[in-house]
Amino acid sequence: MAELISREGNKVQFRVAVPAAEVNRAYDQVWAGLSRDVRVPGFRPGKAPRKVLESRVGKGYVENEVRERLLQVHFPQAARELKLSLVDAQIDPGTLASGEPFTFTVRGETYPEVTLGDWRSAKLSAAAPEITDEVLERTLADLQERNATFQTADRPIEATDQVTIEELGEEGGSYPVYLDVAEPHVRDALIGKNVGDEVEITVPAHQHGDHEHPEHTVRVRVQGVQTKQLQPLDDEFAKSLNFESLERLRTDLRAELERRARQEGDAARREEFINLLVEGMQVDIPQALIDRRRQAMLEEIQDDLGRQGVKWDEYETFMREQGKLDEFMADLAKNAENRVKRDLALEKLAEDLGVQLSDAEFSSTMNALAQANGLTPQQLQSQLGPNGINAYYVSLTREKALQQALGELGNQAQGEPATPEAGTAQPEEASPAAGESQEEKPGE
Repeated sequence: MAELISREGNKVQFRVAVPAAEVNRAYDQVWAGLSRDVRVPGFRPGKAPRKVLESRVGKGYVENEVRERLLQVHFPQAARELKLSLVDAQIDPGTLASGEPFTFTVRGETYPEVTLGDWRSAKLSAAAPEITDEVLERTLADLQERNATFQTADRPIEATDQVTIEELGEEGGSYPVYLDVAEPHVRDALIGKNVGDEVEITVPAHQHGDHEHPEHTVRVRVQGVQTKQLQPLDDEFAKSLNFESLERLRTDLRAELERRARQEGDAARREEFINLLVEGMQVDIPQALIDRRRQAMLEEIQDDLGRQGVKWDEYETFMREQGKLDEFMADLAKNAENRVKRDLALEKLAEDLGVQLSDAEFSSTMNALAQANGLTPQQLQSQLGPNGINAYYVSLTREKALQQALGELGNQAQGEPATPEAGTAQPEEASPAAGESQEEKPGE
């Protein structure tokens, strides 16, 4: 049971009391897991006494596991019960003992007051691209190109040939060049040449990453010329791609193109609607909220670099030397502000529509997410932690509200009455790090 202690502006404090029966149940679950997973010499699986198990895992381990289990369940439940959308929270757990109630206190900050514009009268212009006969034929032509074969040609080089060249010099080597996609200076130098010819290719000055390369000359020898052979668009071509006929290939390809077009249209409508919400909302965003998001994004970038073996200090020094650090930080701050605004708009949308997730709906989505990531539901909950679970619940609610609002606008556009209807919410990017939308990072 959750009890609100105080609420001043965006600051909130509440207490949660977990009944003794649920505490005992959590203890039993943790002991059962230890009995199953911990092997003790001299005892059959599941038969070792609890004192012996405790000596194997360390004193206090069981209490920590029980406490974490209880917080994972009851903190998000309490936030939902009190209808609190928490930006940040600090949990102060009380004493934990088997057979006794467990209480914990939460101090947190809620999102600021938001007023949305009249989004129901919005006319969304984004639509799925039309799949015309021209688009279909162009896609078939691309399939022909990707499945082309090459045959040796005993003639001067032409514009669509594949040419094998040997780069002369100490660091030389042989490699193929596809002239139909080659740089103009390469194509112009090779067209008309024959096998055995030595050719000078003048490479213009260019920028590659952070390095500027001056104009220079590369000397190569032509080793081979192959001409592209396109298969005719017929049943044999379709069968080479595992279709029974060209007509079936055309039919299935059009269906796939139309499916992708619908996805593209849905994504465009979604983005257009979110931008409309953000532009029309009124809110006074605390700078601390943006700063926290910016810091979280920076830590995420640092973790990504660390996984690639790059130390943040070295990367920061490199950007400073290149004069790009200020731009990087400015982009980071801008992206953080955009994320906060989007979150606030979608959170208010869910509140205005009265969107909620049932416990069964949330559990089902969590179980699916755990399975998709090769985890048990308990492992996923442990990875997310109480704050992460609450953030994921919030993200699911926002997604459900977004789908419901887009459905209403779609019905209105078709002249039908708006009937709020939403199935199980399923965010586009479901991962154990869910809770924040994935956006482009500065510098990418």
